[in-house]
Amino acid sequence: MEFQIIPKQDSIPPFDIQAIKIQHIEYFDPPYKTYDREEISEKIIAEVLKKISGGINIYLYLDPDGEDNWLEVNCDGEWISLGFSGDFGQNNYYIYNPAFVDTADQLNKGDFSDKSIYTDLESGGQSPIPKIQAITDIETGVKAVEYFIRTGEFYPGLDWLHES
Repeated sequence: MEFQIIPKQDSIPPFDIQAIKIQHIEYFDPPYKTYDREEISEKIIAEVLKKISGGINIYLYLDPDGEDNWLEVNCDGEWISLGFSGDFGQNNYYIYNPAFVDTADQLNKGDFSDKSIYTDLESGGQSPIPKIQAITDIETGVKAVEYFIRTGEFYPGLDWLHES
């Protein structure tokens, strides 16, 4: 696997705080709610953003059918991970935690023996999320989620990892 780091920017470009670019929301944990484009309101967005710090596993889709171009948000109150999958899994981005850059080789080799390099978060309810793809700054993670909801783009105030 090849990794490319997209470094964070010093300034965040202005964006429309009332815009809604996501087209579909799907909760991966009970009660397994879903919302389609016409159901997504400011109230629903506020609910999603508020729930993140308490723990959430949710998918935010740019695709109205909920099949492609989605951001997975996992948070347990200690760690937050954001992973984007586009082009039906061929174009993947994750928030990047440079404090764990020394674990990249282990991850490349598929070495799951060292549990200390993983968070307690699970992608899709099964795959452990490595610390290199998660941060403990939940507040910034929530900002990144709102930025994605409003712009459909990655939050420039975080480092991102592109995996190809």
